[in-house]
Amino acid sequence: MIIKGIGAGILAGILMGLVSEVLFRMRLFKSSLILIDSEFFFRAIKIKSGFVGHYIIGTIIHLITSGVFGGIYIIGTILVSLNAYSVLLIAIYFFILWLSMLFIALPVAGQGLMGRKAGPFTWFEQLVLHCVFGIGYFIFLQIV
Repeated sequence: MIIKGIGAGILAGILMGLVSEVLFRMRLFKSSLILIDSEFFFRAIKIKSGFVGHYIIGTIIHLITSGVFGGIYIIGTILVSLNAYSVLLIAIYFFILWLSMLFIALPVAGQGLMGRKAGPFTWFEQLVLHCVFGIGYFIFLQIV
């Protein structure tokens, strides 16, 4: 079941990354999840990278974290004997992930509290993307 959660997380992460990238390139979003992930990585190791390097590393980081969060959800439901397929539990989990993104991940990545450095509506962009991730996770969890 944990492998199923990881797989669903990776697939949902692919969906989330694609939506993020399409909306970023359409200039509807001010930031790209993939680029935020890679900027943090390259800043942390103090190495400069080109455009392609950012996308490669950012994609790898994004898919790893997506799989990890998918697996953590399953482990959590197993530990407390809850139904992993519950829409309500999945919604709560991804709401918590969204809050974590705004108040922990984005500030650590240098984007400021709630991603303010990336843009004034980053909080909303992240909400949309986490809804996409949560819905995708629910769907993929059923079919993986």
